[in-house]
Amino acid sequence: RPTTILLFSRHLTFRLAAYKGYDQPMPETALYPRYAEPRLTEALADSPVVLIHGPRQCGKTTLARVVGERMGYAYVNFDDDVARGAAEADPAGFVADLPEHTILDEVQRVPALFAALKTAVDRKRVVGRFMLTGSANVLLVPKLADSLAGRMQILRLHPLAQCELARRAPGFLDVLFRGGFKTRQNERLAGQLAERIAAGGYPAALARPTEKRRATWYRDYLEALVQRDVRDLARISALDALPRLLSLAAAQTARLLNVAGLAAPFQLSRPTIRDYVTLLERVFLLETLPPWHSNRLSRLVKTPKLHLGDSGLACALLGVDAASLAANRPLLGQLLETFVFQELRRQASWRDEPIGFFHFRDKDGAEVDIVLERGARELVGVEVKASATVTVADFRGMRKLREAAGKRFAAGVVLYDGEITASFGDRFFAVPLRALWETR
Repeated sequence: RPTTILLFSRHLTFRLAAYKGYDQPMPETALYPRYAEPRLTEALADSPVVLIHGPRQCGKTTLARVVGERMGYAYVNFDDDVARGAAEADPAGFVADLPEHTILDEVQRVPALFAALKTAVDRKRVVGRFMLTGSANVLLVPKLADSLAGRMQILRLHPLAQCELARRAPGFLDVLFRGGFKTRQNERLAGQLAERIAAGGYPAALARPTEKRRATWYRDYLEALVQRDVRDLARISALDALPRLLSLAAAQTARLLNVAGLAAPFQLSRPTIRDYVTLLERVFLLETLPPWHSNRLSRLVKTPKLHLGDSGLACALLGVDAASLAANRPLLGQLLETFVFQELRRQASWRDEPIGFFHFRDKDGAEVDIVLERGARELVGVEVKASATVTVADFRGMRKLREAAGKRFAAGVVLYDGEITASFGDRFFAVPLRALWETR
């Protein structure tokens, strides 16, 4: 190693060991509970490397540093030009000189570091040695993911869920898979529904005092993300097209992915637009929901659905606030489906057993908005309605799903903005939306 790099690296290590914070103040205690914290603590107890990944500003750094402070971790942030430059110049030397327990923040900005981390772990296998955070999905970069295979546990962190905002322990998924909903009365969300959808779940946005300030934060956030992370991940000629593409995607959220429709306003090919969608998935701004399929039914639609990563982000892209959203019932229904999907995804991410997410639609138009599958054992269906009433007709798609799933079908729920939890017979239920975060 060049002498200058060696000296700098040792100096950096001294600062890390002495201050455990890279001369930055530790974050304040989180305003809201993060139900991913127990899983992170468990992972650090038996895995050499733990990666917390998710979108920027969702709370990864705060979670890592709160846990790290308790356990005596040093901290390096690769958004810092000096730290990043040192790691890029000599990855092996940089890693070798780190304290035994270190947080490496925004590690996707130094891809060369993954091979050095592998070498260090193989040389000295210490549980909880490195806690990484990343704002890009390294699982979609084969060389990076493979370099730490068998050595790294990955935890997905989302923006805040409604049950975290309400400080209520999540219980909805347990009751859903048991089909255990009991008749009871709830208060309607009514006007609160559009407010919750428009607010989204990003902690920094929720800290803003007004809707206008929150929308400004979301717009600035997207601009910074495109200019920094997307530019780092891929060299694309039409970087300025991405914000507009995201706005078009927001208008398509909760609909079948239509690449031709997304490509129409641009002088770009469909394969290029598809590559851009994949790129936006890598930074957790978009998510594609695959179709559920079964050999019992052949007439199923096999196109994935598109969802924005957060309903507040979608509202900011579309330029709608809570009042205008409440007045636009079709758009409210669309964004509500994304809101519910993301809430379920967030709650599922804290569980030990994996839950797969799909949608169901056949060529006759029968559909179920969200299908949750727990291994090969059982599945449930969730239909989403913005109205205050539910009828037998709302279970049409659910009956088709039950027919296709057979004995694996555990329950079907229509979530709606009403007051009564009620059974519609044979494992079908109408459930008020607020039960998503109030069920224990």
